[in-house]
Amino acid sequence: MQVKVQPMGPYQTNCYIVTIDGKDLIIDPGVGATSWVLKNVKNPVAILNTHGHFDHVWSNKELKEKLNLPIYIPKDDAFMLENDPFSQGTPSSKADKVVQRDEVIDIEGIKVKFWYFAGHTPGCSVIEIGDSWFSGDFLFDGSIGRWDFPYSDSNEMMKSLKKVANFKGNFKIYPGHGGSTTLSREMKYIPYWIEQVKRGF
Repeated sequence: MQVKVQPMGPYQTNCYIVTIDGKDLIIDPGVGATSWVLKNVKNPVAILNTHGHFDHVWSNKELKEKLNLPIYIPKDDAFMLENDPFSQGTPSSKADKVVQRDEVIDIEGIKVKFWYFAGHTPGCSVIEIGDSWFSGDFLFDGSIGRWDFPYSDSNEMMKSLKKVANFKGNFKIYPGHGGSTTLSREMKYIPYWIEQVKRGF
């Protein structure tokens, strides 16, 4: 598996191209991602969104039109693609596949799992491909996603942190912002973040 990454737009949102067996998966194409993606894919097969925030989905529409690709997004965030809930002028797109919570899907022979970790958004998910997690805005290097935005929920974030705390094994983590990390490293910080969410920080 090969992973290419490029931070996009004013929030430096990581757009990923994951290549397996000559097939390219595009993850979270944010603001201005189209030209970079077009230069770096040879056989694109799908667009995957970890969640529905505008800085992760901005180029969905343009890439779908140019490459004729299906869009996959967690079901609880699908509304954000069409409704531009943050009034950012996000180009409207529509999910071709609404992914259920913790669902495993097969994309041309590639197994992809959307782990449901709500809190940052209603459907915020980690996309697992092989031994890698594309964690969107759930887990970062030494931090977690904010839970004080519209449509965020501190109670759901608490549940998600407790859920991830019970995971076994290790994964390389490619977050929505910043550099990569590992699940074993981030596990050390989970109790701290559970306390912060409890306290309402």
